[in-house]
Amino acid sequence: MSGTAAVDLRGRHALVTGGARGLGASITRRLARAGAAVTVADVRRGLAEKLCAGLTEEGHEAGVAELDIRDPAAVAALFLERDERGQPLDVLVNNAAVDVSKPIEHLTSEEVTRVITTNLLGPMYLCLEVYRRMVADGGGHIVNILSTASNRTWTEAGPYSAGKSGLRAFTHTLFKEAQRDCPGIGVTGIMAGGMETPFVLDRFPDADTSKLQSPDIVADTVLYALSVPVGSVVPELVVVPRSESSWP
Repeated sequence: MSGTAAVDLRGRHALVTGGARGLGASITRRLARAGAAVTVADVRRGLAEKLCAGLTEEGHEAGVAELDIRDPAAVAALFLERDERGQPLDVLVNNAAVDVSKPIEHLTSEEVTRVITTNLLGPMYLCLEVYRRMVADGGGHIVNILSTASNRTWTEAGPYSAGKSGLRAFTHTLFKEAQRDCPGIGVTGIMAGGMETPFVLDRFPDADTSKLQSPDIVADTVLYALSVPVGSVVPELVVVPRSESSWP
């Protein structure tokens, strides 16, 4: 597509969770093509390696970190390793998410735990590691991918909506603390509506794709948030298909 925000990320390091496919892959490509050295953090190592190989062939810098964001020890170890390599992080995109589309009466505790841990606690673990380092470095940008479910819920979306609503509240708090702690840190929450990605189509194979947006559109909003000059910041963006039923 041709509407990508103009932003030069050369010399900057970015990490995208759940970056191996769907929206995460679109964000990874956008960041790499804007010049960032991108790390794809994902449990799907094979898919991540394939994506990074393609970007490397294009002349971009991209690598893989096999990571389960539900494991705080693994998250901490990843950043200790980056510290040892002298590789600070300039951009974090918390994109990884899962869902279990069931009525509440049929959910198991294991399913609820998996959704909340992935969609809320995982991003928080990443932010805990990244934010303090960005404060020490004097700058950086954290982008948390939210959902219209963080504003308005629907049936069969209990854990998903709870997790995304919690992440939105956490993002707002982090934004306020960055205003206090370090003017060089940007914090942005992006509320995305339905997208034509495996996240939707694997669960709803009969979905009307004409009512879904391209993940590239949402990836462009990430670049837009990163393009705002120091002194201003975009705290929250909403991007939905024209036919989105879950907004406002």
